[in-house]
Amino acid sequence: MTPIRPDLASLPAYVPGRAVPGAIKLASNEVPIPPPAPVLAAIAEAAGGGNRYPDLAAVALTERLAAELGVGTERIAVGCGSVSLCQQLVQISCRETTDEVIFAWRSFEAYPIVTQIGNARAVTPPLDGDFRHDLDAMAAAVTPNTRLIFVCSPNNPTGTVVHRAEFERFLAAVGPDVLVALDEAYFEYVTDPEAVDGTRLLEAHPNLVVLRTFSKAYRLAGLRVGYAVTAPDIATALRKVCAPFSISSVAQAGAIAALDHASELLAACKEVVGERVRVREALVAAGYTVPPTQANFVWLALGERTADFARHCGEREVIVRPFHPDGVRVTVSSPEENDRLLEAALAFAP
Repeated sequence: MTPIRPDLASLPAYVPGRAVPGAIKLASNEVPIPPPAPVLAAIAEAAGGGNRYPDLAAVALTERLAAELGVGTERIAVGCGSVSLCQQLVQISCRETTDEVIFAWRSFEAYPIVTQIGNARAVTPPLDGDFRHDLDAMAAAVTPNTRLIFVCSPNNPTGTVVHRAEFERFLAAVGPDVLVALDEAYFEYVTDPEAVDGTRLLEAHPNLVVLRTFSKAYRLAGLRVGYAVTAPDIATALRKVCAPFSISSVAQAGAIAALDHASELLAACKEVVGERVRVREALVAAGYTVPPTQANFVWLALGERTADFARHCGEREVIVRPFHPDGVRVTVSSPEENDRLLEAALAFAP
């Protein structure tokens, strides 16, 4: 018998959003327009050095992120997308099969995967009736075996946001001995003034890790680059377990160029914000249950009708992301593509 862990047979697969030729893809929370020309030029220039290994420590990108965020470079750890950093967090915090990782459910589908890969046990308090994190229940779930907690805000796939005051109460209840990862992959789309900004809480909470990415608002999903901002000892540990050379030269150059042109890139987020309001209001008016969203997607709570809705949309060449039997996540895209989604949704009785 091959010496492979038997539990991997039950490992949930990460299911990417489907792409169908000729159809509108609203299943992966991608931005429908490519990076601006100067960013593409920087990527092309970096590709010219593809025969050389990338900078192992991502020094230039780390320095640039530190300057943007007003923190020391020792607080930054760059990863191959924020998903990679999630797995690294499990690696640095969990050692025994009795170690526990807490995350709400439903939340980001990578959390149970990285938890099981890390040989830890998932603890999954449900979202509350408003599709938000039940932080009181999550705090109550902490045991002496708890090593790590993921809090996704805005939450993927429901779009709901955690507020600063409630998050500070949560951190106080959890205490300093458990790592708390605030996953802010959609931070740039947040407009709620009460929403938490994890970078403002780092000094008071050395066990806090803030995760962000260049995959969404910065339009670099294909390059795979994310980062963590945290206490120096945690950042050092994350760097130690990062796969060598996993952040390519092209990714590093693209991310730096994206920061150079952040004003142009982030201006497009305002258009998405306007469209998400329009899309949500139209869906609610049509009878759908759609919680307020602070991300670049909306959540349709369809329950057992989830698969039927996804199939209905697919027949009309609109690809959405079903999470059966809970609901469907739909990316907010261009006005034209959003109109196609609404046309399909209005032809389906909620």
